Formats: sequence, structure tokens, C-alpha cells
Amino acid sequence: MAEQPLPDVRKSVIVEATPDQCFKVFTTRPEDWWPPTHVLLDKPRAGLAFEPQVGGRYYEWDGEGREIAWGRVLTWEPPLGLSMTWRVSPRWQPLPDDEFASEIEVRFTPVDDRRTRVELAHVKLHQHGEGAERIFQALDGPSPGETLERFAKLF
Repeated sequence: MAEQPLPDVRKSVIVEATPDQCFKVFTTRPEDWWPPTHVLLDKPRAGLAFEPQVGGRYYEWDGEGREIAWGRVLTWEPPLGLSMTWRVSPRWQPLPDDEFASEIEVRFTPVDDRRTRVELAHVKLHQHGEGAERIFQALDGPSPGETLERFAKLF
């Protein structure tokens, strides 16, 4: 019997902003919403950035200029959303490439003229192989989760 893939982990929040505003804040100000404990570097993080195109990296760097990519942008669709690989091992260490990476999908859907539903989904978690269940359990907490809580406070 084939092993069933793990379910997606989907979280959402509604913010007082347009999809365009949400997309811009999400992609140009990650240091303002990214949880400070989510770090792949072994030294303090100096910055975070997205390269704004399909194939671009989203990455962090330290004060000495050492960089680590969290993943690669798969889709870039302003203001609707983006998707990217997530290069984190089941031991919460960086992965060197996308071979065993899962994916993150982010969607910005208008609720009305002034509010947007922001959905962040971790998908294809089975890609992590052995230990994928541990990642699923860590991510599958109550919505909206720390990342989207921090994002919502920016509006």
C-alpha cells in the first residue's frame, strides 16, 4: 500500500489592506513580518529579501555578508500571490537545493474594497522524506500562526 501524502497546512488572516498593498509588504518588507526565531544562519541575521521574479531567491544574510537561501520563487503574480520552495530539513537545517524541499503558496484575495484574505499554505510536505511528519506536526498549529499574526499587525 502506497504511503498517503501529508495534508497541506493552510493558515489565513484578514487584513485591512488591498491585495496590492499586501503583496508589496509581503515581498519588500519580510524583515517586518518574518518571525525572528526562524533563522537558518548560525550568526545573527542582518537582513531578508525576495528577488522579485520567477527563479529568484528569498534569502537571509548575516553581518559578514554570508547568505542562505530559504528557497526559490516558483510563481510571481502581483497582486494575487506567489509561491516558492521551502528549503528546510526535518531537523530545521538549511537544504542546499530544492530536491527535498516542500513549497509555500501565498494568496491575497480581496474580501471587499478595503480588506484582503491572506492565505499561507505549506504544500508537498512529503518531499521532505523521512521526518516530513515532524515538519507537518510543527506547522499544523492554530491559524493564523506566528507568521501571519506578525504580517497582520503591519496594517
